[in-house]
Amino acid sequence: MKKHIVSLLFLLSISMGYAQTKEVIYLWPNQVPNEQASKSRPIQTPDTSRNVVRITNITNPSLTVYRPKEAVDNHASIIISPGGGYRYLAINSEGYEVAEWLNTLGFTAFVLEYRAPDNRLGALNDLQRAIRVVRSTSENMGLNSDKIGVMGFSAGGHLSLLASTNYEDDSYEKTDVIDSISSRPDFSVLLYPAYLDRGEDKTLTPEIKIHKSMPPTFIFGTVDDRLSNGFFVLATAMRKIEAAIEFHILPTGGHGYGMRKGNPAAETWPVYAEMWLQEVLQE
Repeated sequence: MKKHIVSLLFLLSISMGYAQTKEVIYLWPNQVPNEQASKSRPIQTPDTSRNVVRITNITNPSLTVYRPKEAVDNHASIIISPGGGYRYLAINSEGYEVAEWLNTLGFTAFVLEYRAPDNRLGALNDLQRAIRVVRSTSENMGLNSDKIGVMGFSAGGHLSLLASTNYEDDSYEKTDVIDSISSRPDFSVLLYPAYLDRGEDKTLTPEIKIHKSMPPTFIFGTVDDRLSNGFFVLATAMRKIEAAIEFHILPTGGHGYGMRKGNPAAETWPVYAEMWLQEVLQE
């Protein structure tokens, strides 16, 4: 155990990139599975509408670490997967800003840069690996290894759900000792998750294998979201098997709102999520 924790420390580096100086963990020290392109820095797309920074061409997946103040540290952690339709990542509005909020609640937050564009298998590789990496180094970072959650927005919500339901199936071949560690999240927060009703007659997407052993799940969305049918499909399917779920639906708010002020959904979900997270940590 000590060996791979020590080796992992060599993967820590300081990012001098497009956002701010932060501790960064690169997930794949050697070859990135299911990736043809060589490792390079992500690029920012020209689209900065709504003051959203969108990055793409991600070939060297990583975790950017946000640590809470010691006085509020609850020793739990959450891996955040921003949305972007698997084409790009809305890295600030659904990543950095959310991480800073989680810090105020005591969580250590990890913003995941997963493969994009259009590499869904690679993205799942990255989130499964990220959970294992965080779990493998939890002792060294002062974190509880059985209080590791995932949080995803839109496509990132779909990705987080796959990690929460299909964790017994490795999406990539094991590469080192870290890959022998469990990739099961301990709880899951899904904000306006996408691609949930791709089954026949808009039923649950076949690749999503829900079961009673999946972690407790929080789902939030709005009725006027074009993806809202999927929220109800997932919540109904989980309710039928008596899986642990909390589901909130508001009349309006649209899609892709993150935590930005002025949107009723963006201002509401953090309130419900905070209460739910406090309950989860007490279980």
